[in-house]
Amino acid sequence: MRKHIVHILWGILIFVVGFTSIFFISVWNGWIGYMPDMEELSNPIDKFASQVYSADGKHIGTWNQDNANRIAIDYNNLSPHLVHALVSTEDERFYEHSGIDFIALGRAVVKRGVMRQASAGGGSTITQQLAKQVYSEKAHSTLERLLQKPIEWIIAIKLERYFTKEEILAMYFNYFDFLHNAVGIKRAANIYFDKEPRELTVTEAATLVGLCKNPSMFNPLRYEDRCRNRRNVVLSQMLKCGYIAREEYNELVQRPLGIKYTKAKPVDGSGDYFQAFLRQYMMAKKPEKENYPEWRNREFVIDSVAWEQDPLYGWCNKNQKRNGENYNVNTDGLRIYTTIDTRMQQYAEQAVRKHVGGYLQGEFNKANRYKKNAPFSSNISRETIKAILNRSCKLSTRYLTLKAQGATPEEIQKSFRTPHEMTLFTYHGNVDTVMTPIDSIRYYKSFLRSGFMSMEVHTGAVKAYVGGIDYEHFKYDMVMSGRRQVGSTIKPYLYALAMQNGMTPCSTAPNVQRTYGGWTPRNGSRARYGQNVPLRWGLQQSNNWISAYLINLLGPSQFVNILHDFGFNNPDIDKNTSPVLCLGPSELSIGEMCSAYTTFGNDGVRCAPMFVTKIEDSHGNVIAKFQPLMNEVISSESSYKMLDMLQAVVDGGTGSRLRTRHGLKGQIAGKTGTTNNNSDGWFMGLTPELVNGVWIGGEDRDIHFDNNAIGQGATLALPIWGYYMNLVYDDKTLHYNPNAKFEIPKDFDSCESVDSISINGIQEIYF
Repeated sequence: MRKHIVHILWGILIFVVGFTSIFFISVWNGWIGYMPDMEELSNPIDKFASQVYSADGKHIGTWNQDNANRIAIDYNNLSPHLVHALVSTEDERFYEHSGIDFIALGRAVVKRGVMRQASAGGGSTITQQLAKQVYSEKAHSTLERLLQKPIEWIIAIKLERYFTKEEILAMYFNYFDFLHNAVGIKRAANIYFDKEPRELTVTEAATLVGLCKNPSMFNPLRYEDRCRNRRNVVLSQMLKCGYIAREEYNELVQRPLGIKYTKAKPVDGSGDYFQAFLRQYMMAKKPEKENYPEWRNREFVIDSVAWEQDPLYGWCNKNQKRNGENYNVNTDGLRIYTTIDTRMQQYAEQAVRKHVGGYLQGEFNKANRYKKNAPFSSNISRETIKAILNRSCKLSTRYLTLKAQGATPEEIQKSFRTPHEMTLFTYHGNVDTVMTPIDSIRYYKSFLRSGFMSMEVHTGAVKAYVGGIDYEHFKYDMVMSGRRQVGSTIKPYLYALAMQNGMTPCSTAPNVQRTYGGWTPRNGSRARYGQNVPLRWGLQQSNNWISAYLINLLGPSQFVNILHDFGFNNPDIDKNTSPVLCLGPSELSIGEMCSAYTTFGNDGVRCAPMFVTKIEDSHGNVIAKFQPLMNEVISSESSYKMLDMLQAVVDGGTGSRLRTRHGLKGQIAGKTGTTNNNSDGWFMGLTPELVNGVWIGGEDRDIHFDNNAIGQGATLALPIWGYYMNLVYDDKTLHYNPNAKFEIPKDFDSCESVDSISINGIQEIYF
C-alpha cells in the first residue's frame, strides 16, 4: 500500500514538473500567450515608435501605441537618489536576481495566499513591473492575471539577458506615467519640481518614486498629505537599505513636499493639435458610406475627396511594406518630416494665448457677469439652453461609458448631477475642485475657442497650426476638423468671379438696398447710399448690398462652381442656391480658407495645405515625398485685381487696425468676417510670403458677445494675426521680409477700361 502511494506521489510530481516545463517552454517560444520577438525586446519602449520632425530640424513628437509623447533619458541623467529610492522601495534585491526574486515571491505567496495578509507586499521585481507595463494588457479576470504572471516572468528573464541593470532602471523611469502629462521621469521632474531628473533631491526623488505605487491615489496636487505620507514610507525604506542615515531621515520626513507645479508648457513649438490631426490624417481609412451616419454626410464627401486627391490622407492605408502589410505610424518606426516651423508655431500659440486668454476671455467674463443665461446669449430661451446642455452630455465620454455599462437614463442623469472630484482648466493653471459633471460642461462652454493657421503662399507649406486654446482640455481641432460660418470672408471669392467676368476694382455698382426674390439684405452702414460706388470700395467696406448685387448679376450657380475651384467640397454649398450664399452662411474650415486665399497671392493658382515633405522608414530610406498640390482657379490678371482690392481693405477699410494698432508697414491683403449675432469672428490675411487665417467664437453659436464693438472680426480675430506677424518679422532667423512686394507686373493697370459687358443676359455699364 505504501509503495503504491509512493508511486502515485512520484507520478504526480513528474506530471507537475513535466507540465510546468512544457508550459514555460511554450510561453518562452510564444506558443502560449504573447511573447515579443528579439527585435522588439531590443528596445521595448521606442523601437517601433514613429519620430516627427519640424522643418527647422527639431524633434517634436514620438508616436507610439500608448499615445505618450515621452522624452527618454539615459541612466547617467538620473539622480542617484531616484535609483536608491526605487530599488529600496520596489526591489531590495534588484542587483542580486536575474529578473525574478524567488525570496520575495515566496514571501508574497505565504503571506497573501496562506496567511491572507493584504499588506504583505508584492513579489514583482522592477524588471517584472517593466515587463507588465510595456507588454501586458489589462487583465479582466483573475484567470487572465494568473496566465499573465508566467509570461511576465519569462519576459523579465529575457530583459535581464539583453540589458544591464542600469538600462532597465532607465527604461522603467522613462516609461512610467506620473499623471498631469508627466509621462516619463524627465517630464515628471520638469512638471512637479521644475528641474531636470539629475537635479532631484532625496525628498523629491522619494516623492516621485512614491507615485509609482499608485499615481492617482497619491496625486500630490490633490492629496498632499497622503502623498507626503507615501514619500515618508519611501524614505523609511531608504533608511532600512542604508541609503540615508537616521539623522538625515529624521530631518527629511519633516520637510513639506515642495511641489513647484509647472503645467506642461503649451508654447513649445511641438504643436499638439497639429500632431493629433496629422496622426489621424495619415492613418485614415478609405471612406465607406456605411461608416458615416446621415448627419456625417458632409464629412463623408470631404473625406472621399481627400482620399482621391491627397496622397497624405490615409497614406498608411494606401501604401504597403515589403511584407504586404499596411504601414502604421504607431509601430513602424517611421520618420516623418513636417512643414511646421517650431519658432513660428510658438509665435502662433503665443499670439492666440495673448489675445484670447489675456484680453477676450476677461471681457467675455465681464459681459456675462450679470447674465442669467451665461455663458449663452440673452436672446435664447432656457429650453434651448437645456437642449444644448443635454446634447453635450450625450456626446461626453462619461455618458457613453455609462450607457455602454448598461446604466439606465435615471442613473446617468443622477451621475451628471452628483459632485465629483475633477481638475479644471484656467488660464492661470489647472485647479482641483469638486463639481457636478453638468456644471463642468457649462463651465467649459464659458471659454471662447479659437483656431489659427499659417502657410506659405507659393508652396502651401503649413508653418503654424493652433487648433484651440489648450489641447489638454479642449481637444476639438478648429483648424481642419471644425467648420464654422465664414461671414464676409467669403466675399473675395465672389469678387474674384466678377473679375473673371471682365470687371475691375473700378467697376461700379449701385449702393442701394434691393429685394431679390423675397430676400432683402441689410448693411451695417448707409455711407454713400444711393451712389454708384467702385467695387474696390464695396469690398473695402464689406458692403452687403454690393455683394448681393454681384451675386444676382453673376448667378449663384456660377458662384458655387468657383467655390469648388477654390477647394471647398462642402456638399451644403451645392444645396444653397440662394443669393444669401454671398454673405457667408456656409461652414468652412480655417485650413480650407487659408488654402483658398493662396490663390490671390499666387497668380490665381490655389495651393492645398502641405503638412509633410517626406517620410523615411526605420532604416532611413525615403519611402515617400510630397509636393505642393495646386490648381488654377482664376487668371493671373484677376488675382492682381483681387490683391488691389484686398490691400485696400487693410489700408483704409475694416482691416486697417493692422496699420494703426499693430504698426505693420508692408504690403498686406486681407478680409474681416463677422457672422450673425457675432457668433463667429474671422480675419484672413496674406503677405507676399504667408497667408494666415484666424477664427474666434464659442463652442456653440449661441455663445457670443452681444455687442458688435467687441464681437466683430476686426476685434475678435484680427489682433492675433497682427501679434503673430510682428513676432515673425522680429525673428530675423526666419528670413521673412516685412518689406516684400506682391509680384504684380509694374505696367499692370487694375482699372483698365472695358466695354459694356453682358452677364446672364443683363446689360450693365461699369464706367
